[in-house]
Amino acid sequence: MRAVALMLAALLWAAPVSAGPEFWKHEWPQTDFTKTNVNSWVEILSGGPPKDGIPAIDAPEFLKVAGERRIKGAEAVITLEMEGEAPRAYPVRYLMWHEIVNDTVGGVPVAVTFCPLCNSGITFDRRTDAGTLSFGVTGKLRNSDMIMFDRETESWWQQAVGEAIVGELTGMELKALPSWMESWDKFRARNPEGLVMAQPAFTRNYGANPYVGYDSLPRPFFYSGDPPPHGIPALARVVRVGERAWPLQRIRDEGGVREAGIILSWEAGQASALDAATVGGGRDVGTVRVRDASGRDLPHDMMFAFAFNAFWPEGDWMIGP
Repeated sequence: MRAVALMLAALLWAAPVSAGPEFWKHEWPQTDFTKTNVNSWVEILSGGPPKDGIPAIDAPEFLKVAGERRIKGAEAVITLEMEGEAPRAYPVRYLMWHEIVNDTVGGVPVAVTFCPLCNSGITFDRRTDAGTLSFGVTGKLRNSDMIMFDRETESWWQQAVGEAIVGELTGMELKALPSWMESWDKFRARNPEGLVMAQPAFTRNYGANPYVGYDSLPRPFFYSGDPPPHGIPALARVVRVGERAWPLQRIRDEGGVREAGIILSWEAGQASALDAATVGGGRDVGTVRVRDASGRDLPHDMMFAFAFNAFWPEGDWMIGP
């Protein structure tokens, strides 16, 4: 297993390769490269793995919370709570190696996504005007962010923004659903009758972090764009709600923020998955919940500052007074 993990890590850390449609067509014969909203093909890089080289999970299996023994207390999970359904936890220890989980919750087809290089974890509704889509990983990156593809048209989708950027469905957007990252301890304490995604049937070094020390680097991999403004480190976490970004450090220092009709709370106890050698062994970055004035959870993302700056260059930085 260790040999397989090292091989996969080498692929994930491979030098970026820029190409274009003429080079990609043999691997992507169904993708319509005449349709795109990407300014230049040089923006798209190969991260190393080929199409489906990082295998998405379809129809995942789940365990009752009481039956889970592998996950450490501080490990991050992506929590999805939908009305009338048992809350579900999708462990980052699995998403680190698979990046997309295609699931159905209460009759709603969802895609739970996580891009390690941007720390971007977003849950999307897979229903669109083109029908219900199922997603895989292209192995391509843009601004260091994962490019997904739908298996129905093989259009390419930018994970951070939930928009098709190449192919037949170019310009179509996915609806983001409220979900959030929190520690396994917090999820199971709040949801003793909840469900947690079971370990996939793949040979991976689950629980290990192949990007040791990544979120302490001065610059991200596969990124040549501008640094964030206001002196914010490129790999500092920000909480993005729409086109606004609140620095995590501010939320943490102030013990929570109420601003622009949004309530951002913070609690300690969640380990950074991209710090230490294990997903549960990293420094404490805490958990942020994002709600409206009525207490309803809002769609949001806990991403790195460079990614917000890259995809929302005109966005608002909520740095406080």
